[in-house]
Amino acid sequence: MILPMKKVCLVVQDKHQDEALAKLRETGIVHLVMSKPAPEKFGSVMEHKTQTETAIGLIRQFKAPKKKPLPQPGGWERRKDNGPHRGRRAEDLMGVEEKEPYSADAASAPSRPELVRLMNGLAAERKALEDRIAFLSKEHTRVSAWGEFDPESIKALAAGGVTVFLYEISPELFKTLPKETAYIKIGADKASVRLLVFDKEIPDMPQFRMPEFSLSKIETELAGLESKLDALNERIKSFADRRPVLEKEMAEINSKITFELARAELEKIEGIPEEHSLSCISGYVPAEDMGKLKVAAAENSWAFFARDPGPDDYVPTKLRNNRFASLINPLTGFLEVVPGYHESDISGWFLLFFTVYFGMIFGDAAYGAIVLIASIIGIFKTLKKGVPAVLKLMFLLGLSNFAWGVLTCSWGGLPAEQLPLALQDLSLPLISNATSAKSDFLKGIVQQNLMILCFSLALLQLSIGHIIAIGKHKSLKILAELGSMAMLVGMYGIILILIASNESRNLGDYIPMMPCAYVLGVGFVFNFIFASYDGSVGRSILESCKNIISMILGIANVFSDIMSYIRLWAVGLAGAAIASTVNAMAGPMLGHFIMFIFGVALIVFGHGLNLVLNALSVLVHGVRLNTLEFSGHVGLTWAGFPYKPFSENKDKQE
Repeated sequence: MILPMKKVCLVVQDKHQDEALAKLRETGIVHLVMSKPAPEKFGSVMEHKTQTETAIGLIRQFKAPKKKPLPQPGGWERRKDNGPHRGRRAEDLMGVEEKEPYSADAASAPSRPELVRLMNGLAAERKALEDRIAFLSKEHTRVSAWGEFDPESIKALAAGGVTVFLYEISPELFKTLPKETAYIKIGADKASVRLLVFDKEIPDMPQFRMPEFSLSKIETELAGLESKLDALNERIKSFADRRPVLEKEMAEINSKITFELARAELEKIEGIPEEHSLSCISGYVPAEDMGKLKVAAAENSWAFFARDPGPDDYVPTKLRNNRFASLINPLTGFLEVVPGYHESDISGWFLLFFTVYFGMIFGDAAYGAIVLIASIIGIFKTLKKGVPAVLKLMFLLGLSNFAWGVLTCSWGGLPAEQLPLALQDLSLPLISNATSAKSDFLKGIVQQNLMILCFSLALLQLSIGHIIAIGKHKSLKILAELGSMAMLVGMYGIILILIASNESRNLGDYIPMMPCAYVLGVGFVFNFIFASYDGSVGRSILESCKNIISMILGIANVFSDIMSYIRLWAVGLAGAAIASTVNAMAGPMLGHFIMFIFGVALIVFGHGLNLVLNALSVLVHGVRLNTLEFSGHVGLTWAGFPYKPFSENKDKQE
């Protein structure tokens, strides 16, 4: 559900700007309109932010060492062998140095700005070392075939009047060298021939660039630089436990930036004497929080007025859903998609259909069991601290995957006829692989049933989209949505006849073509007449005539939208084929003692890769059907942006 917002304008005295903004930030309910460019003085702040980000990125590569807890005075400590021993009392520890646990305010530690500068210096030093190592490694590869020689000796020969040129040419070009060319052949392989040529250059042939050092010097310098790099990394690692300090610095920088951006938004009100000058700032507040704003305004002597947002206002979106619909938040947050304020919230439907699509695309009970087990382990580990929503979503998706695998008798890509009869009997015969294995005729029926299911899901979800859109209209435009639904029904029947029919069963014997075409035509007429309705049927028809090509292409769009759902069956079939291929490749290895380990490794790698590919397929196809096809029929463009109030926690979003 998208919560209603109020557009507010706060008026404060200029002499109390900083105090007013600080109090406003404490309330944490106003989403400020940030439209003005950052002040010029932000240059140094942004530079410091970049340096802090560099420092955090440098330290993040290393894991902080675990801190050993101090002995409890007079208490019992537990040995590694679980044997208790008497701990030392506090008075026994007097004069004994103990390493204190990490403290961001430790007096001996460098201050945050000093730590940032130190980390940036180390980062620059490490980059210089890495660049030099990369150059020398490339140079070593380039000259290693020439063997050991000193470039200075060649320069000395040139100073004595003997000019030497280095060439690395193909064997074909080597055969065409002029006979008068004086050279020494250093070496050759299938790709090139290496020559020392005296006195004259070879015409129209590039020379081999002389290395800076000999091969042995390059190797010596490389070893020294790599040793320095290891030592530098160890030094950086020693600061790994200072990462919270840098993150605190980053939080303060971001807070300062947000505060100054808010100050820049204060707009002076003209026509008021300087000693009483006022400024105003605009923003959005959830309607349910207006009471908090009124209290804050009364306590701090602010003036403000509020109104409902207009159709042209760029309003942030604040969502509030029930516990079930909120499970989709980790996915929409990852995708960074938010419905517009004036659009519909489809979180519940998104989650419902995405869960079904996840199961169909993964399509294997064994994979579902893996996802379920992983989610359950994560849930138990985080039970005391609070289970993250992503683990709950993972559990729901794993359950869907497992259920679909059971219904279709898909277990790790194994042939259905080789599975225990109990698993075969658990499956749903209409879509079961166990049914497909009995005969080619039944295989055709099962495949047809799966296609019908995909197209039926398309009809159901897209029709729900138009029902949601109908709820947004309060005019005859509702008839256009009903027309679109009729087009879906008519096209659904036509697709079943033309696409889903096969040798096992011709659906044209059960579904008449002409009634489907009539329903499609009537739906098109209603859509044509009322699609642009704004109070006048005549103007709506005129607008449709202007866009006649787009209106006709709408029929093709309905066809492509329904057909798009066939990907649920096709992608699931591809995943099952990969799983079956992995089993077929690894199967013969499992029967040999020596090859057994390689067979197990192949199974783990192959099915692991298939899991990753299935996860990518879900993101590509499962998400697409919700955010493109379904959203298009709802009229949802995902053009919104999240409600983020001006507060100490700038990332707060409810």
